[in-house]
Amino acid sequence: MSGLKVGIVGATGYAGSELVHWLTAHPDVADVRIASRTAIGQSFAAAFPGLGVGAGLVFQDPEDPDFVRGLDAVFTATPHASSMHFVPAWLDAGLRVIDLSADFRLRDVALWERTYGEPHAAPEWVARAVYALPELCAAELPGAQLAACPGCYPTAVVLGLMPALRAGLADRSTLVADCKSGTSGMGRAPKVGGLLAECAENFSVYGATFHRHRPEIEAVLGGVAAAPVELVFTPQLLPIHRGLLATLHFAHSAGSVDALRAHYAEAYANDPFVRVETGEALPQVRWVRRTNLCRIGVVEAAPGRALVVSAIDNLGKGAAGQAVEVFNLMFGLGRGAGLGLR
Repeated sequence: MSGLKVGIVGATGYAGSELVHWLTAHPDVADVRIASRTAIGQSFAAAFPGLGVGAGLVFQDPEDPDFVRGLDAVFTATPHASSMHFVPAWLDAGLRVIDLSADFRLRDVALWERTYGEPHAAPEWVARAVYALPELCAAELPGAQLAACPGCYPTAVVLGLMPALRAGLADRSTLVADCKSGTSGMGRAPKVGGLLAECAENFSVYGATFHRHRPEIEAVLGGVAAAPVELVFTPQLLPIHRGLLATLHFAHSAGSVDALRAHYAEAYANDPFVRVETGEALPQVRWVRRTNLCRIGVVEAAPGRALVVSAIDNLGKGAAGQAVEVFNLMFGLGRGAGLGLR
């Protein structure tokens, strides 16, 4: 399928602008439209003069019916608790939506409301959404109308733990996720914690007692393990723009670390965007920068204790790149189309 027409809502943000980067060069996309309530009438090139993409694109009003008229799909890269208010009307009209926010990720609406602190505006669509981690649900995406893309931390952590939990090789009571992300994960809106003077030459923990990605991770891993999962999850802020490293610890019963690593390699043998390192090599964030890759290393930190390192670009596999991969699967395209698979 070629000649597809897509829209991007929230293209003034980091993930949204990354979508413009990937989709304007996508071989099967003929038309890209962008929208933002805060930049109506402004050109994309003026908003992001350094990116060198999106020439001629002008931000439209997402509430204008002309924005979505004739589109095949819309990507929504909006703040949490936003898309649930306007996406249902598009879905009811038959439009297909790839949502990068958290609004449709949690099947338990009550849990979502406790996590995000407000009533859900479209609970009827929550059960109909596909949790769009391709390595978990690729078979469900071709028929999906609403794809709920995972968060950046959940992507790295779930990919790093899923093979061991699915095979019963990880002790569910020992799971630790020690995670570090670049500052772009905070979004583009100004925040004191994201200022250069606060982040430079610094390294800090945030959300130590609770982070809203933890319920998402535990829900997905609980489904993978077919049993409740509890996770010690510690997010930390790195003084870099993009990149995410998840260092995962658990007691394993694979017999040897070589056997565990071989199991991971087999589990992801048919997933083009996950690469399991050989031997004791451990991935670094610079290895995945500006890609849709997740690179995973498996070693033994102590006898019977696995150390799995999962590295992604939080704006790539953790956001826009993965959303394009999901779009490809939804429309029957090559899974790596437009993503520069290498």
